[in-house]
Amino acid sequence: MIASTKPASIRTTLSFVLTCALLGTITPVHAQQPTAPAAAPPALPQAPNMTFFVTGSGIGKGADLGGIEGADRYCQTLAERHGAVGKTWRAYLSTQAADGKPAINARDRIGKGPWQNFKGDAVAQSVDDLHSDNNKLTVATSLSERGLIIPGVGFAPNRHDVLTGSTPEGNAMPAGEDRTCRNWTSSTQGAAMVGHVDRKGLREDAPARSWNSSHPSRGAEGGCSQSDLRSTGGDGLFYCFAAQ
Repeated sequence: MIASTKPASIRTTLSFVLTCALLGTITPVHAQQPTAPAAAPPALPQAPNMTFFVTGSGIGKGADLGGIEGADRYCQTLAERHGAVGKTWRAYLSTQAADGKPAINARDRIGKGPWQNFKGDAVAQSVDDLHSDNNKLTVATSLSERGLIIPGVGFAPNRHDVLTGSTPEGNAMPAGEDRTCRNWTSSTQGAAMVGHVDRKGLREDAPARSWNSSHPSRGAEGGCSQSDLRSTGGDGLFYCFAAQ
């Protein structure tokens, strides 16, 4: 018998490879396949001519909107996200006189009109028209920045309460009794005057049908929290108008 002339290390390696091959533990090496690119997210609906909408969701901190300035920024962000660029957007919110600062009327900060929704439907021709019985604000026209209806009475959940802090005429509420959740900085104590986006309520009277001045918020956590707003049919939503 002729002795193997291969070094012991080579014989050991060959034996290991043969054993692995018999057991099926060695597989051919394939080139790594390129990973398919992730699908692009669907494009957001665009409405470049939109000049009015209701925020489809609130900021998330109840009636604490970061003040009226924070609400304006939120309107601007949502509008530009959906193509309504080149406009100055304002939240339809009043503030009350406090800390030496005068009150601000919602009607004085939203421009002159006219205004139209995501679909191009006119909702009002002027500030006076907006605050008259002639305006075209209904559940079908007070659409979100995505062109969607805001669910109101008959929907679950009902989200028809819209923050305004305003009288039916669009003016600030008198100082003293909080109706703006401390000028839109409180998510606990206080109250905010709200309107009904669907023009419906528990009664068939003018406040229940008001788009901007139906009733103050209330709730177990003080009246201004996200939970409190939801408890009476809201979600921290507010109106946005292009001022120019």
